[in-house]
Amino acid sequence: MPTEATTGAPSTHRHGGVFITTRWSVVLAAKDKACPDSAAALETLCRTYWYPLYAFVRRCGSSPQDAQDSTQEFFRLLLEKRWLDQADREKGRLRTFLITALKHFMAKEWRRQSAQKRGGGQDCIPMDTEFAESRYAADPVASSAADEVFDRQWALTLLELAMARLEGEFANAGRAGDFTVLKEFLALSHGTIDYRSAAARLHISEGNARVAVHRLRKRFRELYREAISQTLPDDADLDAELRHLANALARS
Repeated sequence: MPTEATTGAPSTHRHGGVFITTRWSVVLAAKDKACPDSAAALETLCRTYWYPLYAFVRRCGSSPQDAQDSTQEFFRLLLEKRWLDQADREKGRLRTFLITALKHFMAKEWRRQSAQKRGGGQDCIPMDTEFAESRYAADPVASSAADEVFDRQWALTLLELAMARLEGEFANAGRAGDFTVLKEFLALSHGTIDYRSAAARLHISEGNARVAVHRLRKRFRELYREAISQTLPDDADLDAELRHLANALARS
């Protein structure tokens, strides 16, 4: 399982330490009702998932500055023009909706906007471009097709959200030190885990170390599934989305 150490993923504060609990299905359900909560929820979702879109624009040939400008302009128009109203069941996944809307924007809207300063000079979505460029440069598949880069970064973003929430749960329980030790075992296969070393570092028995690692891995899987579910409508096939994202990660 990829971790911050192996993927160049952002630390928890990049997401504000907040696990997104607004379901995409709630946003979809409110899209035809001029509901202010819908717009606020969509903006929150955009703030969380901006990097995969930025990486897609970069892979399409844009410079870092142009990628930042076009991604910001895309989000501005997405929010102001309520492109959400065009969402349908076929585009029910947040992943599919955003990349389809971005491609439409790049083909039509950005051509008309490129000679002008983007909307009022205001950045509607905060972007750490220094982090974005370091992550983009470190991506082993950044030379792949743009759609593959997007899907991989989407999957990594969801993994980071799950990791951030897991870290928060340990911190809230006063076990931040335990998490620092245990998180190293998320990326290892069962046969390669040194439980004796884990027990010594945690000051517990080897048997208890096995239990702790098992519980950590199980809870991480639960949180990852939950993070994915937040991006899907209620009737979507969660397991199919899991397989799609696993395939995207396997291309690394």
